Amino acid sequence: MPVGTLANVKTVTPDQLQATGAQMVLANTYHLHLQPGEALVAAAGGVHQFMGWPGPMLTDSGGFQVFSLSEMRTISEAGVKFRSPRDGRIINMTPEESIRIQNALGADVIMAFDECPPYPASREAVEVATDRTYRWLKRCIVAHQRPDQALFGIVQGGVYPDLRAQAAAALTTLDLPGYAIGGVSVGEPPELIEKIVQATTPLLPPEKPRYLMGVGTHREMVQAIAAGMDLFDCVIPTRLARHGTAIVRGERWNLKNARFRQDLAALDETCDCYTCRTFSRAYLCHLVHARETLAHTLLSIHNITELVRFTQRIRAAILGDRFVEEFGAWLTPKT
Repeated sequence: MPVGTLANVKTVTPDQLQATGAQMVLANTYHLHLQPGEALVAAAGGVHQFMGWPGPMLTDSGGFQVFSLSEMRTISEAGVKFRSPRDGRIINMTPEESIRIQNALGADVIMAFDECPPYPASREAVEVATDRTYRWLKRCIVAHQRPDQALFGIVQGGVYPDLRAQAAAALTTLDLPGYAIGGVSVGEPPELIEKIVQATTPLLPPEKPRYLMGVGTHREMVQAIAAGMDLFDCVIPTRLARHGTAIVRGERWNLKNARFRQDLAALDETCDCYTCRTFSRAYLCHLVHARETLAHTLLSIHNITELVRFTQRIRAAILGDRFVEEFGAWLTPKT
C-alpha cells in the first residue's frame, strides 16, 4: 500500500498511482485531523472523494505518532496528549477520538489506537504498552460506529516473543476483520524484525488479512510473505524518489551518479511503467541534478510500480507453487 499520509501520495496523481497497479492507499488519522480536519473531509464525501482515489483505503490510527512524537506527547490510560507541531495546540487523542475521526474520514479499513513502544525498551515498559493497547482496542470496538469500515487490531509486544504471543491470543478472541503486527521498523535490526514476524504471524487467523505495518523492502516483504503476511505499507518508494534514488530489481540506484549522465538506456528495460517506457537514465540524471520536481514524480511512479510488480510476481508464484523456487534467494541472510 503506497503511503498517502495527507490524502496524497507525494508527487503522484491518483491517475498515475492507478497506472502503477497499486490497489490500496494508506492515509494518516493524526495528520488529517491537524490539516485539513476530518469535518472537511467528511463534507467532501470522505477521504476517497476528497483525494480522488477510487480504490480501497486504510487509515492508520495515529498510534505511530505515540512513538514518533515522543518528545511532544504524554501517555496516560485515557489516551495521549500531543503538542501539535503545526501551531503548538494540545491534541487529546483517545481511542474513542481516533475512531471518531476515522469514522468521519471514511476509509475502508481503520486501525485501532495503540501504543507503539520504542526500540530498545525494557520488558516492563513493553508489557505496559502491550496491555494498554489491548484495553484501548476494546474501547475502540465500543466506539466504532460504521459497519462499512473494517476495524483491525494491532499486535504489540516489542522484541519479546512471549508478549507477542499473549497479545495475539488476546486480540484473536475478539474476532476482528483483520489483524496487524505493529511496533516493528522502529529501530530494531532486520534480523529481529524477521524473528518477530515469523513467531507472531502463525498466531493470527490465516483466513483473515494479516498486515505488517511500516515494512516495504523486497527482502522484508518476501520473508514476511513466507511467514504468512498479506499487507504492507511503506514510505520507501516515494521517499527514495525525492532523494533521487530508483529501486531497480531490488537494488537502489542513485541517479546523481556520474555513470548515468550519458546513459541513454531506459531506467529499467524490464519495467513497463510510464517512466521506463518514456525516459532515459541520462534524462532522469539531468532532472535530479537540476533539482526538477519532475524527477520526484517520475522516480516515484517507477519505484511504486517496482514494488507492486514484485508483489504481483510473488502472488503468481504462490498460485503456481513456485514461491521458494523463484524467491528463495531473498529468504537467505544477506552476506
